This record gives sequence, structure tokens and C-alpha cells, in this order.
Amino acid sequence: MGRILALDMGTKRTGIAVTDSLKLIANSLTTIDSKNIILFLTDYFSKETVETLVIGMPVDLNGRNTDSTNFVKTYAKKISIAFPDLKIEFYDERFTSKMALQTLVSAGTTKKFRRDKGNIDKISANIILSDWMQFNNL
Repeated sequence: MGRILALDMGTKRTGIAVTDSLKLIANSLTTIDSKNIILFLTDYFSKETVETLVIGMPVDLNGRNTDSTNFVKTYAKKISIAFPDLKIEFYDERFTSKMALQTLVSAGTTKKFRRDKGNIDKISANIILSDWMQFNNL
């Protein structure tokens, strides 16, 4: 029984969230430089069993591709080549950055903490994972 890992990919940074081993709770994990995603996943998969990778798919308000969509699809292809047995699913990431910022404001974090885009990225990954889990009745 493996975990579920979620990525909020950006051209600079990727926020990462993961479930517990029972797949009950989504937790923000870290933020990494996007160019290091394969290295990070290789290391993480050597330590933990992951059954599904959920990747946030950037689309506009009408569900059409954005400028970032091709970037995410390109990296998703690289991930699928590097890990051919890994189940990869895409999930709509609209508004996750705004929701992450609001979550940080509601939690009473400092402006300095909120200015660190990495904090927003990993909360966004957590929102993607939580929403995906709810959508799939987990």
C-alpha cells in the first residue's frame, strides 16, 4: 500500500505534498527547484512506496491550456519515462495559489513567511492533493 504524492509544478519551483501511508491525510512536504524533480523523485521513491502521482494541471477559467500547460506536460512525460510503472494523474489546479495564500493569511503567518513563494507552492500542492483525494472519495 503506497502513498500518493502531488506536485504543483512551476517553471522555477515545484511544491510537493504527500499522504500518510494510510492515505487519510495530505501533508505539505517541501518545495524544490523544478529542474531537480527527477532527482527528488528518484530519492523519494527509494525510501517510500508511492502508488499514484497527482500533477496539478494549469488551465484557464474555461478549462483551456495556459502558457504553463506545455511545461507541465513536458515534465510529466519525463517523469513517466523515468518511472514507467508509476500511475500519473492530472488534476485541475485553478485557484490553488490564491487559496494557499488565503490559508496562510488565515493561519496568521507573517508577511515575510507569505512572501516566500516556496511556502505557497507546497500549500498549493497540499490543496491539489486534498481536492484530488476528496474527488476520488479517499
